[in-house]
Amino acid sequence: MHPLLITAAQLQALKQSGQNVVVFDCSSDLMKPEMADSMFETEHMAGALQAHLDRNLSAHHDADAVNGGRHPLPAREKVAAWLGSQGVGNATQVVVYDRQAGNYCGRLWWMLKWLGHDAVAVLDGGLQAWKAAGGAVASGAAAQPTATSFEVRPALRELVFTDKVVADLGRPAQTVVDARGAPRYRGEVEPLDPIAGHIPGALNRPFTDNFTPEGFFKSPEALKAEWDQVLAGRSASTVVHHCGSGVSAVPNLIAMELAGYGPTALYAGSWSEWSRTAGLPCAKG
Repeated sequence: MHPLLITAAQLQALKQSGQNVVVFDCSSDLMKPEMADSMFETEHMAGALQAHLDRNLSAHHDADAVNGGRHPLPAREKVAAWLGSQGVGNATQVVVYDRQAGNYCGRLWWMLKWLGHDAVAVLDGGLQAWKAAGGAVASGAAAQPTATSFEVRPALRELVFTDKVVADLGRPAQTVVDARGAPRYRGEVEPLDPIAGHIPGALNRPFTDNFTPEGFFKSPEALKAEWDQVLAGRSASTVVHHCGSGVSAVPNLIAMELAGYGPTALYAGSWSEWSRTAGLPCAKG
């Protein structure tokens, strides 16, 4: 089983072995979500299915949403029904990738963990690494998968809601880590949400800092050294990750696990929910 990362070579071997594996292309563009379809249709890993951030990995109606913000999580049962329709069962090894250095595929990785499915891995280096390793690509629409059933099991990762973040604000029991770029964290710019700034007391670790220039995760040793510096003595077990809408925070969560820390929590509502909730404090600088 591959529960965290998988290399292009490992994925090639896995596909050739005939094991039950389903690969999802999660490529997207936050500012132009309509680009996801054209990216997939232009080029994707041969045999991959598409997981669309807005259509498949976010709730469309408040009644179906687990949390607030720009990309609210759908109810676990709805995600399970979609996974089953894509041929993913509880014994399936899932591999997720994108072409944006892990910005989007972590979302589906985390959602599967949240549904109790441990056999899901991020393709390190994404589509670029697959192509560099000689992996086959295709264009056009995805093949229609054979549907199966997917059963929701106890969550393997913790989802945190706004009320808990508020209740633990400023307490040693919680270390909030913001994955957005430094200018957004400091409140100098805000292209997407109504208020600029950050959750008071939050640390800033831009998710892009976890990757090499080639789009691979840095070594566990490098990540451990960098995250030790970010945490500055705070307990890793207290960390709650967030970003703008709960998507790009996940590479930080994955990086901490690669560095040898245990699983940490995700505040999926993130700044987009926090900044839209009346009465909550916002900091700048």
